[in-house]
Amino acid sequence: MGKAAERLENLQLIRQSARDFAEAHIRPYVMEWDESQFFPMEMFHQMGEHGFLGVVVPEEYGGAGLGYQEYITVIEEISKVCGSIGLSVAAHNSLCTNHILSFGNEEQKRKYLPLLASGKWIGAWGLTEPNTGSDAMRMQCTAVLDGDHWVLNGTKSWITHGKSGHVAVVIARTGELLDSRGMTAFVVDRGTPGFSAGKKENKLGMRASETAEMIFDNCRIHESQILGIEGEGFIQSMKILDGGRISIASLALGIAKGAYEASVKYSKERQQFGQPISGFQGISFKLADMATKIEAAELLTRQAGTLKDAGKKCTKEAAMAKYYASEISVQVSTDAVQVFGGYGYTKDFPVEKFYRDSKLCTIGEGTSEIQKLVIAREVLKG
Repeated sequence: MGKAAERLENLQLIRQSARDFAEAHIRPYVMEWDESQFFPMEMFHQMGEHGFLGVVVPEEYGGAGLGYQEYITVIEEISKVCGSIGLSVAAHNSLCTNHILSFGNEEQKRKYLPLLASGKWIGAWGLTEPNTGSDAMRMQCTAVLDGDHWVLNGTKSWITHGKSGHVAVVIARTGELLDSRGMTAFVVDRGTPGFSAGKKENKLGMRASETAEMIFDNCRIHESQILGIEGEGFIQSMKILDGGRISIASLALGIAKGAYEASVKYSKERQQFGQPISGFQGISFKLADMATKIEAAELLTRQAGTLKDAGKKCTKEAAMAKYYASEISVQVSTDAVQVFGGYGYTKDFPVEKFYRDSKLCTIGEGTSEIQKLVIAREVLKG
């Protein structure tokens, strides 16, 4: 068996493993968690045991040692069942864990990665602030040097696992405002004095994925907690977001597939005017459009993953995948509600949740408008 065939076979095994886990441990509780905004910490510990929380982390640090194709597959399969859980898995893997993997020193990697990859610890990543969403260069959270410690002050908002995360990667301003080399990344353990959780957001969708503020009030962090080099936090973050955008593309792809598969099944079962509604052109054309958009989104996402696996720059491709997949996820889930008709507007059927969850994909980790800016900048370079 050649390497390509072997990897394809492994990919199918991973897909089946993620699918089986989602069916057994997530699907029975999807609406219960959604209604109560419950973040299922115990289930995440189980996911860690299955290797889903350290997919691209090398085995020497306790991870699965796999690549982005496998990672895309895991996120997609989980998100087909529940976008909230897919989002939390994506944020844990591609933001917090990947930032430490990419820029941490050996001591930091050996301390944090086994805990994160095993699911014993859940990770958070703090870039966004209340007044600086897309405009990260104007961040107000500061870190001031005091001897061999840095003192953090400020608030981070819209943070996945901002309340329950055991450790957070936090980007704070250590230099002048608007200086791209004036920000530094720190890794901060929960329980550090001065580090607390703030408001938990009450969201339209993705309700089982915890989103909360992180507050720093004279939080003292030893200089050994800097990730990489002082002043490179913003530059590191932009690189991390390339992988993060592949994550959100995979999440959006999974949500779209979940909505589409539910629509196909329902259209074959639902009878109107003496025949299944799939026999009507108005419905079958919707399904054709949905299938085509999903296929295109998957190709873009897989292309970005291939470049990431090869260690090549994928800024443009990741932005394209994230932009397109998130937009079609909204379109597909909207059409899914229409296929279900009145039932699609109720919580007794799955598509209203796909509809609510999909919108976040066009906002998180860079809005669709920011993706267009990134794509335009890249294509105009040549």
